[in-house]
Amino acid sequence: MVVGDFPEEVDTLVIGSGPGGYVAAIRAAQLGQKVTIVEKGNMGGVCLNVGCIPSKALIEAGHRYHDASNSEDMGISVGEVKLDFTKVQEWKASVVNKLTGGVEGLLKGNKVDIVRGEAYFVDNSTVKIMDDKSSQTYKFKNCIVATGSSPIELPNFKFKEGKVVSSTGALALEEVPEKLLVIGGGYIGVELGSAYANLGSEVTILEGTKSILPTFEKQMSQLVAKRLKKAGVTIETEAFAQEMEETENGVKVTAEVKGEKKEYEANVLLVTVGRRPNTSELGLEQAGVEMNDKGFIQIDKQCRTSESNIYAIGDIVAGPALAHKASYEAKVAAEAISGEASEIDYTAIPEVVFSGPELASVGLNEEKAKEQGYDYVASKFPFQANGRALSLNESEGFLKMITRKEDGLVLGVQIAGKNASDMISEACVAIEAGMTAEDIALTIHAHPSLGEITMETAEVALGMPIHIVK
Repeated sequence: MVVGDFPEEVDTLVIGSGPGGYVAAIRAAQLGQKVTIVEKGNMGGVCLNVGCIPSKALIEAGHRYHDASNSEDMGISVGEVKLDFTKVQEWKASVVNKLTGGVEGLLKGNKVDIVRGEAYFVDNSTVKIMDDKSSQTYKFKNCIVATGSSPIELPNFKFKEGKVVSSTGALALEEVPEKLLVIGGGYIGVELGSAYANLGSEVTILEGTKSILPTFEKQMSQLVAKRLKKAGVTIETEAFAQEMEETENGVKVTAEVKGEKKEYEANVLLVTVGRRPNTSELGLEQAGVEMNDKGFIQIDKQCRTSESNIYAIGDIVAGPALAHKASYEAKVAAEAISGEASEIDYTAIPEVVFSGPELASVGLNEEKAKEQGYDYVASKFPFQANGRALSLNESEGFLKMITRKEDGLVLGVQIAGKNASDMISEACVAIEAGMTAEDIALTIHAHPSLGEITMETAEVALGMPIHIVK
């Protein structure tokens, strides 16, 4: 990086290269903007490096190891199944490297200039970008801030490599812990807890509410809890960790569980109690960008902040911290800068947990449909009545469809079961396109497939199910 008295001039500056930032840069370039993207760490942000991608790789390794050891009911018996966790981590890293390298290639292929360093706002049209050796001032016409989020650290449970870890540290462990204690039963705690349970850890999850995965319907989270307990995971609800002391082999944690004091010992403590927006060290105040008391940036329907030429997307704005939400907002912001009438609409944004079984939800559930005053119908179809689910030995679960009573308009879909993360896409299209249950029921689905469950549920909504008795 060259130090100069004269600032570099850029049209659109993107800060951060995660699934929000790199998508914004590419879409802006496709629309004719001259784009520069700045990244202080690894290309791909949290999602590709220490989040979505490596966690799913670890989860899949856990499934493979568990299935190899537990397929006797299908008539498959194997000898001793061995786990080489070093190779698991190497394979996980290879997946990450392919994707992060791919992101850099996509940016260069779209003629996006890549700058390495940390950005700090000087005013509403100027940033200073610094690395270890030098700094350079950049003037921009428009800027998209996409700096993501970081794990929340609890005062009494400071992160310490190898003993007290965030999700980032949990993905980088050198060996599978004999005992893993998880504080937080949300989607990160459940996903990583179940992955390590499948890999052989003795796992305990402490959750402060009355159930794990509290943002999902009770029937859905209960299925996951049942599967976790079957895998030997201990789940403590209404549990509040209070203090910790280090031991020779790990940590000892004192918690209050339903009013009773309990102690837990583990080799590794994983703290997953949420994430905070990365906005405190950007100098946003210098630029006049308004934030709330939790550090989230206020935006309008086009992702524009209080400064009309500065946009914000992803985990630093309100809403769930989802990579696909960030990518969606990225396109809206890039298109808004180009003068298009794009606006954010979160109606059809899905939420997914890669648990066992997987959970996925989009649109309204029953509770939200009631709150919004809809006269609705809730229709359900079980996985156990689907041939493909039975042949996969994955008969646990259901699909629920919420439709408007007057015309069958699809308002929401909740899925608990095998490949829910893939199945939810059809529901997203249905809601986005304003489809009815009849539209889905009249669509021919391949047989045998899990996708048929969506069609069958639509037929339940119409009062004419074929494969269950009404």
